[in-house]
Amino acid sequence: MDLYLGIDGGGTGCRAAVADASGRILGRGAAGPANIASDVLGARDNILAAANKALADADCPPDAIARLAAGLGLAGANAAGAAQALRRALPFTRLRIETDGHAAVRGALGGHDGIVAAIGTGSVLARQSGGVIRQIGGWGLVLGDQGSGAWLGRGLLAEVLAGLDGFRPMTPLLQQVAAQYGGKEGIIAFSLSARPADFAALAPRILDSADPVAQLLLARATDDVAAAISVLQGDRPLPVTFIGGLGPAHAERLAGRWPIRPSQGTALDGALMLAREAA
Repeated sequence: MDLYLGIDGGGTGCRAAVADASGRILGRGAAGPANIASDVLGARDNILAAANKALADADCPPDAIARLAAGLGLAGANAAGAAQALRRALPFTRLRIETDGHAAVRGALGGHDGIVAAIGTGSVLARQSGGVIRQIGGWGLVLGDQGSGAWLGRGLLAEVLAGLDGFRPMTPLLQQVAAQYGGKEGIIAFSLSARPADFAALAPRILDSADPVAQLLLARATDDVAAAISVLQGDRPLPVTFIGGLGPAHAERLAGRWPIRPSQGTALDGALMLAREAA
């Protein structure tokens, strides 16, 4: 029996599904983060852990992993050398690796034209037109990820430091976060080892707050997402599909700017599509 493995791996976690030739999902699994730009070995381990859990859920023997055709939609797949390094470390018989944004577009739009704003721990946006995908963003927290959970969390900590340095009033939210981390020294120590998912853990504090600093950060995030969508719209406006943990929040804030279309499927569905195209 032909088996297909889809992997949706991002900065927060990794999801897997095993399907048969008809597309019926036989088993699912999950594991930790799978950003291959920041930690290719850790991503490999989590991909394999999620795949083995999905195989077990499908009542398949462990050695079936070597016979899988796999489609992987992974954060960091656009970093030079990352996909090649991962490919050498995986046992699958056929394999296609794309960015998590590419898989998200395939799953969300299927064969339809449109724009996808995938905003979770990180952010990536893409336009699909005539079967061609154009992706922008997805550069990671150091260089981009505007509007994402990690971007918001990092921004909040930067605002706390600015407040402690006297550049802005210490609002209640800034005071709470400063106390939580033990002041400047604690924030600096946290930042030296924090990964995007660690920064993103602060995003709910911003989304749920009426604090003026939270509202300022949200306004900046909305402006950045709107600017990216505008770039992708071009001369022929298309409906926008918002996905990811922060997708609904941005959709609400941008309602009325463009037609908004619900997602047809998930990034995991898109990864299973990639598995069928694996060489």
